[in-house]
Amino acid sequence: MDANAVLREAAAGRTTAPSRPYDPAYDPLVSPTPGQGRDYAPTYWIGTAGEPPADDGPITHDIDVDVAIIGSGFTGLSTAIHLAQEYGVKATVLEANRSAWGCSTRNGGQAQCASGRLKRSQWITRYGLEAALALHRECVDGMETFKGLIADIDCDPQPGGHLYIAHRPRIMPVLEKEAKLLRETFKYDARIFDAATVKNAWVGDEEACGAMHEPEGIGIHAGKLAFGYLKKARALGATVHPASPVQGWETRGGVHYLKTPGGVVRARAVGVCTGGYTSNHLHRELKNRLLPILSNSIVTRPLTAQEIEACGLRTTQVITDTRVLRHYYRLMPDNRLQIGSRSAITGNDAPQKQYEQRLIDDMVRKFPALKGVQIDYSWWGWVDVSHDMMPRIHQPDPKETIYYALGYGGNGVMYSAQAGKRLAQWIAGKGQSLTLPIFTSRLPFPNIREMVESQAFAPFRRFGQRFLYRWYAYNDERP
Repeated sequence: MDANAVLREAAAGRTTAPSRPYDPAYDPLVSPTPGQGRDYAPTYWIGTAGEPPADDGPITHDIDVDVAIIGSGFTGLSTAIHLAQEYGVKATVLEANRSAWGCSTRNGGQAQCASGRLKRSQWITRYGLEAALALHRECVDGMETFKGLIADIDCDPQPGGHLYIAHRPRIMPVLEKEAKLLRETFKYDARIFDAATVKNAWVGDEEACGAMHEPEGIGIHAGKLAFGYLKKARALGATVHPASPVQGWETRGGVHYLKTPGGVVRARAVGVCTGGYTSNHLHRELKNRLLPILSNSIVTRPLTAQEIEACGLRTTQVITDTRVLRHYYRLMPDNRLQIGSRSAITGNDAPQKQYEQRLIDDMVRKFPALKGVQIDYSWWGWVDVSHDMMPRIHQPDPKETIYYALGYGGNGVMYSAQAGKRLAQWIAGKGQSLTLPIFTSRLPFPNIREMVESQAFAPFRRFGQRFLYRWYAYNDERP
């Protein structure tokens, strides 16, 4: 479809059609921008969400706005929703490709009571008990924010909690210690189940050696949720402009000049919500502060009642295992099994069939009854990992009206809702009350000490990532 046809669709109040095909080898550490007008990845979420809602079409001329949000995924749209609802600000959302094109339609749809990759015990070690308790309250409040946002969105919620499967017997003492800490210190009702209870009452994962159950956790349909956020943001007065990548950024006299293919957006404030698709070329403040990593996901055909019984799939709650290179999985509302885990190192390698096959082999190791089952959907996507494994919702320079919410490390489905709320707070000039470490410090640069302490995937960027993947895989699979 040519550019004029795209604009005619947008003017008619329809969804802006893609002008370029999906790029399976896209890599944010190589490409200067995520593209322009590219189609969605072929995920289960996009394949079953229905037609994307109407948007506001690409930027076609120079405009002046109060607030520009870069990125139209969960975080960007949550920010736009909260700016409108709580502060009366109607944001302008800029998207390089299609709405919610990146992380928000390529994840596993698991909303957990977490932000970043660290456990509560690690919070205490890093920040101290008082800050750790406050971070926990922030996550619990975030779950309430998330539940409030999705209350009127038909996104196939599967509530009930989160089951954290010990994949080796040696992990059980670690889980027992963490559960005790959660109950006694954080007043969070985590429970421990032995292997027999897990397999008889929850899930017949052949690797399960026991589990910890957390009371908070919701599975959602990521595509339906993203489209619901889009409808809600536009209904509140925000505008969402696909096919409008930021290709240049200058700040003069307190005004940000965001160059898009169709015109310059002059903004008084900018919020960056680009997740794992953050280009190193977007802004000097963000260069090398994230390491995007790839995650693969597959979804089976609908399983028969006999297959579900053979796999012991007695819960629809969200499940992860305890590997560093963890698996996340669940039985979907339409009786498909979805499972995801790590993928390739680079975008060029991502399309290789070996990564899909590795995930299929992992699924069969957990559920032997699924050997040979048809895989209906297979995709991969980039995850924004910070170098200390914790997100940041921050204004890096108090003299500049630039803000970002980034670095969820795979726990962004829920926390992106809360991050959008906090980012809106920053943009509205109310950020002084945000005193947690994830609000008061920049995304860190790679640091060797932090890599050792928190098992981050840099400082040696992808060379280090290859080495660490091998080490993690060895350590994960030892008895």
